Formats: sequence, C-alpha cells, structure tokens
Amino acid sequence: MYKILIIDRCSFTRLGLEKRLQQVNGDSLSFLVTQLNSLLLAKAHVESWQPHLVIADFTDFQHDLKQSHFLPALLAVCEQRTRLIRLQNEPFLFKNVGDVISKKAPLETLSRRIIEILHSGPIVNPARNALPLLTRQEEKVLSLWMEGASNHAIASEMQINGKTVYTYKRNIRMKLKVENRFSPFIPTAASAKCVE
Repeated sequence: MYKILIIDRCSFTRLGLEKRLQQVNGDSLSFLVTQLNSLLLAKAHVESWQPHLVIADFTDFQHDLKQSHFLPALLAVCEQRTRLIRLQNEPFLFKNVGDVISKKAPLETLSRRIIEILHSGPIVNPARNALPLLTRQEEKVLSLWMEGASNHAIASEMQINGKTVYTYKRNIRMKLKVENRFSPFIPTAASAKCVE
C-alpha cells in the first residue's frame, strides 16, 4: 500500500484528486490518501507518517504570511524523506524540489505520472505507519486554530465542549512535538529564510 499526502488550500482540488486516486486503486496499486491544508501539519505528516509521495500546490501558501514560513522546512523534509509532485501554474518562490506538473494537466496525465514515480522508487517499506498522524477532528481543530479562532469559537463551530477543544489542542501539540501553544505560529529564523 502506498501512502499519498495531498497538500492544497482548495478543498475541491484535494477531494477531486483523492477521488481520482481511489479510482486508480485496485489493479496492482492501492493507496491510502490523506489531504491537508496546513503546512505545519504537512511537515509533521512527512516526518512521522512517512508518505511515499506528496502531491502539493504551494501557490496560495507561498503568499500567505501565516503559512509561508513553514514552506522551506517542509520542502527540506520532503527532499530527504519522500518524493514530491508540485502542482503549479505560476513561478515558485522557494527552492525547486520534486517534479512539476501544471495544475491544468489532465487527470490521466497526473495519474500516469504518479504511478511512474511510485514504481521508480524504492520498494515499499511495510513497516511504515499506515494511520494518519492526526484524526479528522484534530485536523479540523488545527485548521481553525491556525486561522486564529478562539477555543470558544472552535467549540461552537464543531459543536463540542470547550474542554474538549483544550484536549484536542494538547494532543495536537504532543503529536506535532510542539513545545508550547504559541510555537506553531512563530516563524523561526531558519524557517523564515527563502531557500534558493
């Protein structure tokens, strides 16, 4: 089983790509797909979940001040631990890592390229963890948290108790190995640099 991580701000793109991969599922390949819209969470997924392939559109992230400082660190981790397909239609401001495919390319072209990349890589390590790093609820809490929502607003949006939000945040920090509740939002000097 191949693990694929999809990173994109557009939920329609993430869902469409996941659906396309599930259609390709079967034959000689099977995929476990996780989709994210947070670069912090994506970096943690690449480090812990160790996907075989990352498919990402970084266009909106590179222009978002809250997210862009995570991009160099994510690209460095991708370069070391996995293969990357970047979907893009405009110039990339950061280090060029991985294969580039136009976001407007037909799904058949993208599917073919995914299969080529997976078959050209090393043999699948069956010991890799097959479970996503965060639960869907934790991903939702993190997404709202990264947007600046308060615990009360998150609880109201998700229709859960405020103490449950606190528990979710604590679990997220532990899973992402974040020292304190503010560090996901503070760019470090190393990660704030643009990599050539």
